[in-house]
Amino acid sequence: MSGTPVLSTLKDGLAGTRPVWIRGVLNATANFILTTMAGGKSYDEALAEAQQAGLAERDPSADVDGYDSMAKTMILAGLVFGRQLRTEDVFRRGITEIDTEEVMDALAANTRIRLVSSVELYEGTLTARVEPIRLPIDDPLARIEGVSNAVVCDAEPVGEVTIVGPGAGPELAGQGVFSDLIAVARRHANP
Repeated sequence: MSGTPVLSTLKDGLAGTRPVWIRGVLNATANFILTTMAGGKSYDEALAEAQQAGLAERDPSADVDGYDSMAKTMILAGLVFGRQLRTEDVFRRGITEIDTEEVMDALAANTRIRLVSSVELYEGTLTARVEPIRLPIDDPLARIEGVSNAVVCDAEPVGEVTIVGPGAGPELAGQGVFSDLIAVARRHANP
């Protein structure tokens, strides 16, 4: 998620809490496409714009079919809940079947469609999903536009914590890698 400091915030900032669930908009490309469609463009036009801007690959299936979000969901499940999921443990549905009419209907109903990743621990069972969801406008994830990412974590006794940040672009990806290298160097310097 490039410039969004999710991992350190969840791992260190919420240390000592008991996580209940996490929901997030984890893929900036899919979010850009859905936001562009809300402006009246078709899926194909929005995808072409994302590719032209360098946000989407020539083969965008990892982003638009939810595979990238699924991988990030699996990482969050391991980090926050201490459970390693397999791909078959995560329900996954992408945004390729969303059309402009559906996006405009959501807008008219004061909702927004977002590709939402979720992990929930309930009575010892961990459930993970990646799917387009219609969210009410007052949901923090509904307000995430363009290439932004966000994660909302409910952890006891703190309650809901929302982390929002930029999610795409070469400079941000470079910063994310640099941040990871610094974290690794610190851990090896102070074992």
